[in-house]
Amino acid sequence: MTTVAQVLKEKLHQEIYRIRPDATVLEAITLMAEKGIGALVVMHEDRVVGILSERDYTRKITLMERTSFNTTVNEIMTSNVITVSSSHTVDQCLELMTDRHLRHLPVIDQDKLVGFISIGDLVKAAMEDQHKLIEQLQQYISG
Repeated sequence: MTTVAQVLKEKLHQEIYRIRPDATVLEAITLMAEKGIGALVVMHEDRVVGILSERDYTRKITLMERTSFNTTVNEIMTSNVITVSSSHTVDQCLELMTDRHLRHLPVIDQDKLVGFISIGDLVKAAMEDQHKLIEQLQQYISG
């Protein structure tokens, strides 16, 4: 069973993009656009205090007729952050994300942010696990 640690090790882009809670939403969406990502970890000092996603932006800026120029990240971020550790399995994370309707999970080990995984990262890992299992079963059947 693949763990989050293995997923993080295999990720092409391992950098974790962060933003401060007092930054403007414009700063945040500019960073997301520059990096081609859909979410940022919101950090206050060394502590995860939220996640800001494109979904947050769409629902809390556009639909509520706010502006990106004078709204802070803190005002629209998702602050009830669910995290996992690097020892969690891909299946556990996928189940959690499905049940809670999440697309991103911060990875915390010993109170420190060590990674940020997306549902795409996990689906890729699950597909690789299935491919390996199919190969093993074919070899077993072939003798």
